[in-house]
Amino acid sequence: MLTTVVFDADETLLDLRPAVTGGLATVLDEMRRLTPAAAGVLLADLESDWDAVFGELSAAPVVEIRRAALARSAARAGLDDHLDELAALFFARRYALTRPYPDVLPALAALRLRWTLGFATNGNSRAERCGLGGEFTFELYAHENGLPKKPAPQFYASVVEAAGVPAGQVVHVGDSLAHDVVGPQRAGLRAIWLNRLGLPRPPGVQPDAEISTLADLPTALDRLQPAGVAVSGRPGSRHVADLESIVGSAEQ
Repeated sequence: MLTTVVFDADETLLDLRPAVTGGLATVLDEMRRLTPAAAGVLLADLESDWDAVFGELSAAPVVEIRRAALARSAARAGLDDHLDELAALFFARRYALTRPYPDVLPALAALRLRWTLGFATNGNSRAERCGLGGEFTFELYAHENGLPKKPAPQFYASVVEAAGVPAGQVVHVGDSLAHDVVGPQRAGLRAIWLNRLGLPRPPGVQPDAEISTLADLPTALDRLQPAGVAVSGRPGSRHVADLESIVGSAEQ
């Protein structure tokens, strides 16, 4: 019997891209205010700085990766000494703009009646800072208490431990095939791919279900339940609780 649904954050529950773009635009405005040398710096340059550092730092905390990217951006205009200021501006604007997709809160409200809900992310999107405070029974963040990033097996083991049920009772929901489907399945969890963009599925990857919107998640979960199992009202203990989960992984 499935009882617990765990969600990825960025690009699964949270529409991150506009928030990151808005944060970088704020940084660029400040750079241009500080020095004429930034006049030729483009938003596309700041966006490319993330890609330039991500490969080497992919296992690092997202805050460190972003600071490294912003350091490159600041150096474009000789503003190395302003890194702390620019980083603070970026994160303030990024969090102010990060909000759930329209289908998220209605889906969570419906699912909470029947499932235990969890939140597990590689990124730095804190639930309480992104319009999702109080929505989950448990939250897990990579690099807190030594937790490695997905797809490390220890990450999913920590999800199972936090859920308080066997791995086979947990469904992981997210947008990343590597982090939210293949990784969880190898750890014994079920996995639902949230494919908002309608991307083709590569050969050899088989999620337990695929959906394009969270509105379809309750039906997908019902179909994954063993025959004859009906999930009823939510018990008081999370060890016997019941709900959904989505997980997806875009950082920043």
